[in-house]
Amino acid sequence: MKLVIGLDGQSSGEKALNFAKGMASKVDDCELIVVYVIEWSPFSFQTAEENAERHKRREEEISTAMERVLNPAVASLKEAGLNARAIVRHGDVADTIDNIAHSEGAGQIIVARSSAGGITSRLFGSSTANLVMNARVPVTVVS
Repeated sequence: MKLVIGLDGQSSGEKALNFAKGMASKVDDCELIVVYVIEWSPFSFQTAEENAERHKRREEEISTAMERVLNPAVASLKEAGLNARAIVRHGDVADTIDNIAHSEGAGQIIVARSSAGGITSRLFGSSTANLVMNARVPVTVVS
């Protein structure tokens, strides 16, 4: 069985990780796929120089997400004796998590409901709702 855990870089992600740890510990041969999506719109018209800068920024964002969010999460899962790996993507949060879950053959998506305000609330509040309504696999929202 494969479980996709969507993290938003906030402390609420610990709740999703802990829930997934509990589930995975009860299942034989479970792989945890920890996902972080950087909100990114492909729809913009830019010069060649702006596109080069945008590519550089994307690479920096991926590196930062791995270092600050995903590597510590995967390390904590592996320390618990679980099979885990990480994926970072740019795109729409709900669509990207759903696409990863579908392409990986995951049986479930686990995300945390964020109570924080600002951009986290905007991205993961509406993204969580979109995920619940449109995902091709069951979604568990941990609060």
